[in-house]
Amino acid sequence: MTPELMAAGAKAKELHDLRGKGLPEGASGASYGRVVNPEVADVAHGAILYLDDITVSFDGFKALNKLSLNISAGELRCIIGPNGAGKTTMMDVITGKTRPDSGSAFFGSNIDLLRLRENAIARIGIGRKFQKPTVFEYLSVFENLELALAADRSARASVLFRLTGEQLDRIGEVLTLIHLKDHAQRTAGLLSHGQKQWLEIGMLLMQDPKLLLLDEPVAGMTDEETERTAELFLSLEGSHSLVVVEHDMKFIGELQTGGANGDRKKVTVLHEGSVLAEGTLAQVQSNEKVIEVYLGR
Repeated sequence: MTPELMAAGAKAKELHDLRGKGLPEGASGASYGRVVNPEVADVAHGAILYLDDITVSFDGFKALNKLSLNISAGELRCIIGPNGAGKTTMMDVITGKTRPDSGSAFFGSNIDLLRLRENAIARIGIGRKFQKPTVFEYLSVFENLELALAADRSARASVLFRLTGEQLDRIGEVLTLIHLKDHAQRTAGLLSHGQKQWLEIGMLLMQDPKLLLLDEPVAGMTDEETERTAELFLSLEGSHSLVVVEHDMKFIGELQTGGANGDRKKVTVLHEGSVLAEGTLAQVQSNEKVIEVYLGR
């Protein structure tokens, strides 16, 4: 999530045209008598994200090659794979940064992501965190979270804006969640690398996303920061859906064995733009193809 994208999402008052609200392959229409809000992801069928046969080519190179992936509502999914496997391109497609050559991408069963721009996708509940933390370094931690609130940011509204008691409570909850309660008035630029990562995650949470895309979130963190980040992600599991792209297998192990679902969580392995393997961490670690192309002996 860049500051530009966050600002664009906060200023946007209306979603872009949601034409063609067809269901992804394998899904059916809303149940009889149930009204579906076209601006809210319908997860009645269990999944919050559907990618089907997504192909992306750059000068003849297929960064994604008929990639299909489903993420369940409330799921914590780890995505691993060698460099060039298509992990970043996959997130670019989900967030509207890259348009695929073919395939479909749905948020819930009703929102066609390929018809929306980046700021509209941010507003409907998909938040992305890049590897390098992006925060407003000359503002305090509290001010960063306040700025990230999902609110009308027009010039007039900004002049008249005052935090409500509910909003103050929400900022306090997020400060505690991201381990920065004691640093609320500290200038963000003075935080450690790991603390800046937490602050950016907190800024995403202030926008109440339903799906979080997290790109190598523990890169450069200390062991203690990595452990606390795992605790943070596990606390979000269930109330949010998380897709975590990582290379740190120890961190992935902590995510896979902790939380409500224990060691039953899925890990997806990408290779050459497609899903190479999928299963529990133990299953993918023992997969001969995964060992050959990624884990090694």
